[in-house]
Parts: sequence; C-alpha cells; structure tokens
Amino acid sequence: GCDKTTPGQMMGAASVDLPAIVLSSGPMLNGKFRGQDIGSGTHAWRFSEQVRAGEMTLQDFMSAEAGGSRSNGVCNTMGTASTMASIMEGLGLCLPENATYPGPDSRRKTLAHLTGNRIVEMVKQDIRPSQIMTRAAFENAILLHAAIGGSTNSVVHLLALAGRVGIKLSMEDFDRLGRDVPLLVNLMPSGKYLMEDFCYAGGVPAVLKELGALVHRDAITVSGRSQGDIADGAQVWNRDVIGTMEAPIGP
Repeated sequence: GCDKTTPGQMMGAASVDLPAIVLSSGPMLNGKFRGQDIGSGTHAWRFSEQVRAGEMTLQDFMSAEAGGSRSNGVCNTMGTASTMASIMEGLGLCLPENATYPGPDSRRKTLAHLTGNRIVEMVKQDIRPSQIMTRAAFENAILLHAAIGGSTNSVVHLLALAGRVGIKLSMEDFDRLGRDVPLLVNLMPSGKYLMEDFCYAGGVPAVLKELGALVHRDAITVSGRSQGDIADGAQVWNRDVIGTMEAPIGP
C-alpha cells in the first residue's frame, strides 16, 4: 500500500492487460499523543524539528512516534499512499470504500473476501484494465485528486499509468480539470483530520457525490457499477471533514 507499490503494480497490470483488481492495505488508525490526534507523517516531521530545536525531549518524541503509528496500515495522512489508494477508487480499479477502511478494521477483511470473489468473476467475464482505465476514468481521478488535496506525486504516477494504456495525458489536463475544483477534504497535511475520520465521514464515494456533474458518471468500475451509481448511494456524515462545492474546505 505504500507510495510506489500501488502505481507500480497497476502499471504492471496495465502492461499485461489481464483482469486485475486493487485491494489496498488501508490506512493506520489515527495517531494519539497527549489527548490529540497526530498524523504519522505530518507530526513526525514537526516533532523531529522540535527535538532539534530543544523544544521536545527525545523520550517524548519516541512516545509520540509509538502513538502515531499504532496499528498496521499506511500513513494516516493524505500522503502519497492514501492519495493513490483514493485515486484507485477514482479510476474504478477497486471496490468502493477500499481507500479508507483502516487496516485493522474488520470491514477490510470483508472487503478482501469480496474482492477475491469479484476478481474470479472478472476473469470469467474477461474484464481487463484497458476497459476500466478509459479517458473518462483518468479525468475522474484528476478531479478527485484536486478535491482530496492529494499528494503531488500522484501526478507522476497517473501520467505513467496513462502511458501504459495508451492514453495521452498531460500536465495541462491536470490544470484544466483541477482549476475549478475546490478542496473538499479536510485532512493533514493541508487540513485538520486523518484518514480514519475520512472513512467515517463517507470516504471517496461521498467526495465523488459532492463533485456532482463534474464526474463522468457513466465510467465503469471493477465492481460492475458505474461511478454515478456508486456516488448516488453515498452520503456525507461529517461536514467538518468533507465540505461542499458551495462551502468547501479550501480554495
């Protein structure tokens, strides 16, 4: 699930164009330190600088680190790992909620079982990555990337992935598609919350619903359902975490 494994594996899948489906490891639980939530990446850098400045003891730093990475799973901030997991949902390459169920969550075990069932059906139906990763799917992923405040590394990964399936994608596409998309998700490092909170707030399907008419609703996913159908069934449960197009988290 870390930064390069998700795009690397999907580039391989795209190259051979055999039926493939993504199952991420999921983000770790929210970090906890002295009554506050801390991000596995965001606060590690902040605290390490405080140690260097003599504002935090090494013992306190070690305690914070232990509480910041307290379960299995990838970084709980919107770093490259969680960004790429989210983008896999935007591309339609995984089942809904794959990006946000925490690593230790029992629902991820259920998702793993359902994913196993689904890939068997995809093999029988010969549903290949080239049929999922269309121009519309990449545009949905770029829109989602802007809305979640995703890692800039994903630009490199999406350009590379598009190249593997023969779709012409450029930096201009990111500029054109993302220009009018505000920040809808309030997650570190650009915001306040963490991936566990994003999960409980509605996750990627809820963001796609908020993007509304901007999304290519007819883009098909590995689930057999369209992105529009998935978005229609979603709901936002926490407006502090997921904003609206009219009242976004940021510009």
